[in-house]
Amino acid sequence: MTRLIDFRHLNKVYLVCGKTDLRKGIDGLATIVKEQFELDPFSPALFLFCGTRKDRFKAIYWEGDGFVLLYKRYESGHLQWPRSAVEVRQLTTQQLEWLLTGLAIEPSVHRVKPGVVY
Repeated sequence: MTRLIDFRHLNKVYLVCGKTDLRKGIDGLATIVKEQFELDPFSPALFLFCGTRKDRFKAIYWEGDGFVLLYKRYESGHLQWPRSAVEVRQLTTQQLEWLLTGLAIEPSVHRVKPGVVY
């Protein structure tokens, strides 16, 4: 039975921070989920990966009878993908929507330097 993923009704969304080799297919990405992050790739969760270029990403999702592999490349614009560390973050559906529309998943923090008048 073929189903489409409704992003609004996902139980869990995980974003793999940093860079992932997007030449990997389903098996390679599922291995990263299992071995690097000790998560179950067969759970009802969406796992997102980004490569060196921030204009494309891959995702895997287990539908119960097989994996769905998603690949998206933006023709203009790019993703605000966290690059700071090799970690996995759980996202809300709102953060997923922000990410997929080119917005940052975290609100920007404005730091004020002491002694500086704005």
